[in-house]
Amino acid sequence: MAVSVKSEREIELMRESGRILGEVHEKLKEFIRPGISTLEIDIEGEKLIRSYDCIPNFLHYNGFPGSICVSINEEVVHGIPKKSRKLKEGDIVSLDCGLIYKGYHSDAARTYPVGDVDPEVLKLIKETENCFFEGIKFAKEGNHLHDISNAIADYAEKCGYGIVTALVGHGIGTSLHEDPSIPNYHMSNRGIKLVAGMTLAIEPMINLGRGDVDFLDDGWTCVTSDRLPSSHYENTILITKGEPEILTLPKR
Repeated sequence: MAVSVKSEREIELMRESGRILGEVHEKLKEFIRPGISTLEIDIEGEKLIRSYDCIPNFLHYNGFPGSICVSINEEVVHGIPKKSRKLKEGDIVSLDCGLIYKGYHSDAARTYPVGDVDPEVLKLIKETENCFFEGIKFAKEGNHLHDISNAIADYAEKCGYGIVTALVGHGIGTSLHEDPSIPNYHMSNRGIKLVAGMTLAIEPMINLGRGDVDFLDDGWTCVTSDRLPSSHYENTILITKGEPEILTLPKR
């Protein structure tokens, strides 16, 4: 396994790539409302990404037809944008997207409520975000990769949720998906030692019911097997000698 450690110049490019993506997500959040189609979200997302002179890195990646993965309710991830698929009051929608800035990738996902949503499902969204923040408490030089995985899993299981094991987080840099793979479930070994300069996409995918998933015939969309809601929260982070730096949160 060859895990890239970025130079100071590369880190600055990753920071800018992440900053822009954080702004894109903030703007897309304001775009979400009942009645809008997932294709409209995709078109708006691509327009936003290109307005920063960046390239949407999901578009045509392994044949994916959109710039934004738009996944509703029981769809875990990789929902294909469609004109016929519209958001309804009470839905939740996950937006997973990334971009390329001067050759460097960023990747982030958020799950948003559409209008008034069942409190139990709103709690799932918040606790999935908390899984991420519990995990990155261990994302610092000298710790091990699976310390992150185990912390995410501990928190999700404490909440009584199912953890998706079919999909994992990943390294990121000049490619969208680099080593290492980053599970959100318990691992019996601690994994590689973390080094300052590594950039990772940490992305808990947490289900209200069981962790089992199915893949639809479109070849992309991943859904919960019990068809209960799923939530997805992801950021690109930088490993440092101290606390991790989250690259894809907008600067306040």
